[in-house]
Amino acid sequence: MLDGRTPHEDLVEHLVRSTPLAPGEAVRVVLDVLAYFDETTEEFVRRRHRELRSRGLANEAIFERIAAELPRRAVAPPALSLRQLRRIVYG
Repeated sequence: MLDGRTPHEDLVEHLVRSTPLAPGEAVRVVLDVLAYFDETTEEFVRRRHRELRSRGLANEAIFERIAAELPRRAVAPPALSLRQLRRIVYG
């Protein structure tokens, strides 16, 4: 904000021009997306485990799905084995 602009103001302006979002809504969307991608690998694994568990999936299916999702993250973490994923969730 050295020049008086808010962080990612160019992205907010782009969203306002290219979508029906109002400026305040666009700011909230940008902040939500940034928070989503700011998640650590461990936070992502725990959150996805909780989400998938709440849908009734079994751990075997959950850990395989998480392992498949991790490489598609914006900044993909190193490959983790199913055992490493379990250790993140259960310690």
